[in-house]
Amino acid sequence: MAQAHARRGRKRRLKAEINVVPYIDVMLVLLIIFMVTAPLLNVGVDVNLPQANAKPLEQKKQQPVVVQVRKDGQLTLTYEGLDRPQAVDAAQLVAKVRAFVEADPQVPVYVAGDRDVSYQDVYAVLSLLQTEAKVSRAGLLGESKK
Repeated sequence: MAQAHARRGRKRRLKAEINVVPYIDVMLVLLIIFMVTAPLLNVGVDVNLPQANAKPLEQKKQQPVVVQVRKDGQLTLTYEGLDRPQAVDAAQLVAKVRAFVEADPQVPVYVAGDRDVSYQDVYAVLSLLQTEAKVSRAGLLGESKK
């Protein structure tokens, strides 16, 4: 009777381990499948394109209109054909930029604000360009660090 009691007292402990061998087998099979199919996915189809003597399309490279806001608040305008920036007031700026935009709505317009000018002044020029000169998109111009 003592032996039966001793056997009952010595219960087998459950193992709390996960058998990962089947998972490794599945992973290796998937790896082999991907290694075999990957080179087959990059196969291209040869196409004989027609030949022609047509000229390539010319894309006109537009020179941007640049509005500079100087440290003292003075506005200058630079565009194609001008050798140096032209000083303008707000009314002249609106009239000239509106003429450029009416001639070509896709002309790029940039505002270059001096580092020391207030954000309010640059924002006022951007707002003036959008509301008065009818510029749909105006960007800010900056300089990259060297």
